[in-house]
Amino acid sequence: MDADDVFKALGDPTRRKLLDLLFEKNGQTLGELCANLDMARQSATQHLGILEAANLVTSVRRGREKLHFINPVPIHEVYERWVRKFEVQRLSLLHDLKKELEGE
Repeated sequence: MDADDVFKALGDPTRRKLLDLLFEKNGQTLGELCANLDMARQSATQHLGILEAANLVTSVRRGREKLHFINPVPIHEVYERWVRKFEVQRLSLLHDLKKELEGE
């Protein structure tokens, strides 16, 4: 995983919207995705290309259609590397505070 590509892809609100749309209904065509966006197909295609380069979206041809699917693995890897380690420490501190306040 190239974390820089993932962060770059996630840094744009339109690309996050595309991921949200695919999360709601995986396996959409470009036309289906564009129906929920206020942009031209060419712009949406460019955004999907960046998401595919970051491995956040994969596509499969089905006849003349190209279906787009979300790939949650890179987001999980970002979570494991950048979020989880901070979350564990915070939760441990909250647990210790709770025990102290409750007199345990």
